[in-house]
Formats: sequence, structure tokens, C-alpha cells
Amino acid sequence: WALPTALLCAYGFFCNVRPSEPFVTRYLLEPHKNLSETQVFNEIYPVWTYSYLALLFPVFLATDYLRYKPVVLLQGLSLIITWFMLLYARGLRAIQFLEFFYGMGTATDIAYYSYIYSVVDVNLYQKVTSYCRSATLVGYTVGSVAGQVLVSVAGWSLFSLNVISLTSVSIAFGTAWFLPMPQKSLFFHHVSSHQHSWEMKVMDCKNGSAVQDHPSVQRAPGWEDETKVPLNGEGHSAEKQEQKVDIVKVLKDLWRDFLQCYSSRNMLCWSVWWALSTCGYFQVINYAQGLWEMVLPSHNTEIYNGAVEAASTLLGAVAVFVVGHIKTSWAMWGEVALALFSFLIAAAVYIMDTVHNIWVCYASYVVFRIIYMLLITIATFQIATNLSVKRYALVFGVNTFIALALQTLLTLIVVDASGLGLDIFTQFMIYASYFAAISLVFLVSGIYSIVRAYRRQKQTQSRS
Repeated sequence: WALPTALLCAYGFFCNVRPSEPFVTRYLLEPHKNLSETQVFNEIYPVWTYSYLALLFPVFLATDYLRYKPVVLLQGLSLIITWFMLLYARGLRAIQFLEFFYGMGTATDIAYYSYIYSVVDVNLYQKVTSYCRSATLVGYTVGSVAGQVLVSVAGWSLFSLNVISLTSVSIAFGTAWFLPMPQKSLFFHHVSSHQHSWEMKVMDCKNGSAVQDHPSVQRAPGWEDETKVPLNGEGHSAEKQEQKVDIVKVLKDLWRDFLQCYSSRNMLCWSVWWALSTCGYFQVINYAQGLWEMVLPSHNTEIYNGAVEAASTLLGAVAVFVVGHIKTSWAMWGEVALALFSFLIAAAVYIMDTVHNIWVCYASYVVFRIIYMLLITIATFQIATNLSVKRYALVFGVNTFIALALQTLLTLIVVDASGLGLDIFTQFMIYASYFAAISLVFLVSGIYSIVRAYRRQKQTQSRS
């Protein structure tokens, strides 16, 4: 497991060392690109949202069907095309095409985070997941800090930063070629039932790990019976022949799992918050640079976008680490907590929009990202606690798809030039109101849940 994990971490690191990213809005508004603010905000940036939504479900299925590595390579290639075009493309249509490839690079991110589960044992999942996510975090932070230092201290041009970004994603693409090709996947490529029965016989019921008491048996994950799908192993023997791929059967299984997963009220609650808040989060981070540009035009003064992105990422990581050690009854107080923190998010976005001071905008943005990272971590844990990896991928994929569908609708109405095409300040006022509405919904739901639980407890006590 060490080699593929190390290669995937290296890929994730170099993919995210993109020092030009915090300054992309400023770069697109430079005279040589010949683009207006309206074109950038209302005609170019929405293309990312549309392409991400259109590609997400096909990429989700293709990732599993092609067994991850080809889609990881596609992501690297998409990022290379994106930054190459960012360097040399001119005109509205060309930059819109660039945004399409960036949307493809974002949609294929699922292959990066799911690849490792196909080549390591279940008892290593937590460790390798932390390694991969840490690699992306460190890469993003290094890129943001490097960009800020090179702009503010060394006086480099934004074109030079994009050259560094192109070089970094090219190194990542080269690294991905050395990843081993997985033999199994979650949905399409399974082992035969004969092999499956052998693996179930060697499960150690005490700790859920497999013991090697049969020479032809590879270790298997210890999920619940209906979702036990070994993710690794070599298919050399007749017993390990892959089952014939049946797309219709896979889709039926996905639908059945979907209905079972969302039949739980707790699961539904956290998933609804996930989808609603992620929609708003994407909108804010996509257009935050545009807001900063309107508050303080970059051609008049020095900007610190890179430092702000790095600070928000690192402080968010600290918050995520801390929340992992907090013990509380999320089943009881989760909805109220979501309501409270969603209100704080709404307040942060409102302050960003109304207080036209760049330092206040920066600080509010940092608070916004910290709270979101904290809450999404709690939601991730709550959703994943009782799920197998197969259902984990399904639920997170569905939640992300719903978030993107909502974001597409919001973009089409509020941002796109073919819709209302509102200015950036009006957009952020709508986003603040959006999070306030989320807060109100979960406050009402949370109070209802607490009252119902309290009444149930009183009834139990009276019976006893």
C-alpha cells in the first residue's frame, strides 16, 4: 500500500500547488485578456458550474467502470489544458472553453479520493485518507503562500505564476502514470460469489480484519453482509474472475441503496444541510475574488488573496482537527448546531457584502471558510458512520450532485447574463439571505426534534 499511497499523495500535492489560483480574477481582468468585469463574472465563471454539473454523474460511473486510474489521468490532462489556455487563450469564447476544462478537472476529483480504496485494505482506509487529504491541503497552502510571496516580495507577474501552476500540474500528470492499475472497483468490477464465500470464511469476527488461512484469499473489508465487496487483490485464479459488467443491474443496485440510505431521518437531515450549504459555499468562493476586486481594485494597490486563502485553509484544518475531539450528542443537538452556525455563515457573508473594507472582507471570508469546513466535517462523519464505502461514495455523490443542481439554478437566475445578471454586491446579499434561510429551516426542525425527543423520554419515564 505504501507505493500507491505515496504516488497518490505526490499527485495530490502537485495538483494543488497552483500559486496563480488566488489571483485568477485579477489576471483575467488585466488589459491583455480584453475582458470586462461583466464578462468574467456573468458569462465566464458560470460555465464552470454548468460543466461540473453536466459531467459529475457520467464521471462518477466512468471512474468506477474504468477503475480510477484513467480518470485520474484525465483530471491531470484537464488541468494542463486549463492552465495552458489560461496562459495563451484570448477572448470570451476561448476563456469559456477553458472554464469547461476546469469543470472537468473538478468533476474528476472523485477519482483521486476513491482510487486509494481500491488498492489498500479496509484497516488502512483512515490512515491513507488522512495522508491524501493532508497532501492536497499542504499543496494548496504552499501554492497560495508561494503566490503571495512571489507577487508581494519578488514582484513576479501573474503570467509567471501561471507558468509555475502549469509546471506543477504537468508534474502531477506525469506522476499519475506510475500509479498501479486497480483490479477491482466498488460497483462494476467484483469478484465471483465463490471467491466471496471464501473471503467471508476467513473474516475475524473480533476485529473485522481478515486472516490468511487460505493461500488464494486476499484480505477483504469487514462491512455489513450486503455490501461486503473486496476492493483489492489480484484476479489470477478462476475463482477470482470478475463478474460480467451489467450496467442496468448496477443502476438498480444504486437506486436500491439510495432509497435505503435516505430512509433514515438523521441521514436525510445531514444530507440536506450538506447539499444546501455546499451550493452556497461554492457560490461564495467562486465569486469572492470578484467581490474583493470591486471593494479594492487590484490595479490601484497590493492585494493579499494568496495569504487569505492560505490562512483560511490552515485555520479550517485546525478547526477540523479540534471538532474531531468534541464529544456531544449530535443526534439531539445537531440540527440546532447547524442552524446556529449557518446563521454565523450568513452573518459573515453579509458583512463581506456590506462593509466595503478589504480587511473586513478578508476576515469575514476566513471565518466563513472555517465554519463551513468545521460543519462539513461533522456532516461527513455523521453520514459515514454507519455506511460502507460503497454507500459512502453513493451518498456523497448524490449530495454533491444536488448541491451542483441547486448551484446551477442559482447561477442561471442570479449570475448568468442570460438571467438577471446581477452585480456582485447584490449577488452576495442573496447568498447571505440564502444561508439565513437555511438557518431558519434547521432551527425549526431542530426545535421540533428536541421537543419530540423530550416528550418521548417523559412517556418512557411515566411507563416505567
